[in-house]
Amino acid sequence: MRDDTVSTRLRTMLAQPDPAGVSSLLDQLHAVEAAAACESLADSEIWRVLDLVPIERQAAIFSLLPSPTQVEMISAAEPDRVSVLLEAMPHDDRVDVLKQLEPAVVDGLLPLVSQTDRQDIRNLLQYPEDSAGALMTTDYVALRVELTVAGAIEFLRQKARASETIYYNYVVDGQQYLVGIVSLRDLILAESDMLIGDLMNRKVIAVQADQDQEQVARELARFGFLAIPVVDDVGRLVGIVTHDDVMDVVVEEATEDALRMGSVGAMPQGYLSTPFATVWRKRASWLACLFAAELLTFSALAHYQDAIAAVVVLSLFVPLCISTGGNSGAQAATLVTRALALGEISPADWRRIVRHEVAMGLALGITLGTIGFVRASLTPLSVLGDVPRWTLAFVIGQAVAVICLWGTLIGAMLPLVFRRLGVDPAFASSPFVATFVDVTGVVIYFTIATSYLL
Repeated sequence: MRDDTVSTRLRTMLAQPDPAGVSSLLDQLHAVEAAAACESLADSEIWRVLDLVPIERQAAIFSLLPSPTQVEMISAAEPDRVSVLLEAMPHDDRVDVLKQLEPAVVDGLLPLVSQTDRQDIRNLLQYPEDSAGALMTTDYVALRVELTVAGAIEFLRQKARASETIYYNYVVDGQQYLVGIVSLRDLILAESDMLIGDLMNRKVIAVQADQDQEQVARELARFGFLAIPVVDDVGRLVGIVTHDDVMDVVVEEATEDALRMGSVGAMPQGYLSTPFATVWRKRASWLACLFAAELLTFSALAHYQDAIAAVVVLSLFVPLCISTGGNSGAQAATLVTRALALGEISPADWRRIVRHEVAMGLALGITLGTIGFVRASLTPLSVLGDVPRWTLAFVIGQAVAVICLWGTLIGAMLPLVFRRLGVDPAFASSPFVATFVDVTGVVIYFTIATSYLL
């Protein structure tokens, strides 16, 4: 069923009103579908829809609404109403919502939730943004090492409904130190009187609470886990990160990288949801910077105006030569940026990268230079004027080869330099590399050309 169709039906039922129809319709939908259908409704209408389903269902739907909608709804609602919803939400989701609110609003809501939830919220809010601690949930099951299998299964029955996952069960000692892991499968197959300490696997892969979210995502993908435990600096279990939360991080990071590589910058909302002025500001600021940088190309061309006037045919090959450098540089920048993001390389590997890209730049330069040589050799006499055909062909071929090598090397090095400076390597994007190589490519091209033709 299409989201817009469901939205129309919900709005019609609310107008009649038909609360039984709304409740029946929502029962047929997954929480994701219900949230998508609610996006086009007014905030007051969404609250009316939520009031017609159980609180657990309300929390599931509300958690999936866009962040701006959540903020607007909370800001306009009674604090008591919001506090009930927060207590029913998954721990990580409610903290994500609270981070979007003004501190004064959060301070007004916290006293209204239970002491246990209030302490949990404060603990999760203390972690830095983009860290494992900020991503994790405390909705997990921790088994005591001295439990028997029968006792552990009974404990799981009591806690399973409120837990993110029970497929992995982490084992702790009396001081909450992570000492092992036992799967649900192992529990089911084990003898009921067997101790968890004897059944558990002591080789536990865990991440630190202050570890970067991208590193957490790589660890989860590397080992193929559904969840991974999070420990503090002394090894105490403080939460878990599940695969669905990591998927959100992967999508978010990939989106940010793609936007940065297009010289746009991260968008706070979706493509059509972001205000026009915000999109204009982000795009215009980068384009203005690149435009100003491209003015250096104008200056470089002006410097060689005498050469252009003397050998007019040289101007015809300027786009061919400098675009080659920009394209090869953009390729190299993309490959190196992606390798950095995946952890395949680091700035410390710069010597290996230089050797690799010099070899690649030479190979690509010879290939493209040969094509340029052939094309220049076919230039009509009416265009050549007094310029020797084969000399021009050699100039174009050599210039293309050198500029291609230069662009490849620059494109590979800029992401490493940015990473070393603490800047996202994605900013060493195609437009940035192309702009830089355009300017230097003009200098290389006319330096070679004037040495042979003037």
